[in-house]
Amino acid sequence: MNEAGALLVIGSGLKYYREYLVTSIHRKARAAGLRLVLLNNLKPTWQLAYFDEIVVADVFDPAVMVSAAKEIAARERVVGLMCWDEPLVLTAGELAAEFGVPGLGSAGVHACRDKHRTRSLLTAAGLPQPGFAMTDDRVVARAAAERIGFPVVVKPRALGASIGVVRADDLATFDAAFDVALSAAKVDTGVYGAEVLVEGYADGPEISVDGAVHKGEYVPLFLARKHLGDAPYFEEVAHVVDADDPLLADQTLACTLSRAHAALGIEDGITHTEVKLTSQGPVVIEVNGRVGGDLIPLLGRISTGIDTGEVLFDVATGTRPEVALSRHAVAGIRFGLPEHDCRVRTVMVPDAAPGLVAAAPMVDPDTTLRLPPGGYLARHSFVICEADDPRACLDHLTEAAALVEVVADPIDPPRGGAGFEMPAGLLDTDA
Repeated sequence: MNEAGALLVIGSGLKYYREYLVTSIHRKARAAGLRLVLLNNLKPTWQLAYFDEIVVADVFDPAVMVSAAKEIAARERVVGLMCWDEPLVLTAGELAAEFGVPGLGSAGVHACRDKHRTRSLLTAAGLPQPGFAMTDDRVVARAAAERIGFPVVVKPRALGASIGVVRADDLATFDAAFDVALSAAKVDTGVYGAEVLVEGYADGPEISVDGAVHKGEYVPLFLARKHLGDAPYFEEVAHVVDADDPLLADQTLACTLSRAHAALGIEDGITHTEVKLTSQGPVVIEVNGRVGGDLIPLLGRISTGIDTGEVLFDVATGTRPEVALSRHAVAGIRFGLPEHDCRVRTVMVPDAAPGLVAAAPMVDPDTTLRLPPGGYLARHSFVICEADDPRACLDHLTEAAALVEVVADPIDPPRGGAGFEMPAGLLDTDA
């Protein structure tokens, strides 16, 4: 047993989505003399360069995850636990509390994962929130929507990545929207069951804020402006992070974020908070108990110099992170999506373009991509660009995305009533 102890990581995630985090965590662990132990669902490939030990187990089965983690803790002095994969966060958070290491806390992790609990706690704390109701019954849901007032949003109680989230503008479109949300909720019922949240639609643009929490104190790291796909769905197609975004100095937003984290009982960790900038002020839509997805932490590092991996290491080991900007730039990501359901044959991304930092295919040949409601996260590629201002960054992203070449065969939409497979991108695992 290493006297300094070990840091347990549950779920590594996709290489192109998470290796940059693991690189920084590995560097900090080496400097601290800590062993890095990974509990992952698949045999390791790229992870071998960073971890001292890798235990393979089905981490998507909570009982298996808990058993394997306890076996590791029996032979290692676990001083910290990390998890950034949405379907694993709840069980991992409960394990951190049981092991007595820094984490969201049992109350905090449930408050983040359960969207109904999030709404209830934020409303009770006096924070602006839309009207909401939860049910698995279409008739009850329809009555709730009429009571709340259209437009409304229907969503699964405990899924991520905007899967099954649909806007209904009137009663005529509500039943179909509810069926989509309920179908998605049934794919991964977890501990909360297949229930749907019906809530009032919050107007205005949407942002996300990645922040660190140390012993209940919330510190924002960086802010992303979100760009969505076609309504009535909420697929995220692009994000732009500006180190000098004026919203970072907005005291109302800062106060809202701090109050929300306190209301949810979050103790330690990094969170990804989604906020709507409504005509009545900022409204917290959800607080995710993990680092941001969609490579947003990488955009944060490019634009601000803040290394989320280093910050995550600090909060996971009980150290108050020191957060300071060392760069003042703008970075953005844009995902390539097909115009219709298809089977991808090849994807070619550009090697060079104005402001281009990185570009990569996101699917293998012969991958089927389906758009909502038959599927979600139908991304075939991404491009990341850097610029001096947001407008130039968006222009660079448009130019770079136009250089992506995709050969794909159209396919018929799924048969009526057919469900969908959970997209690999949400599970965030290498095949």
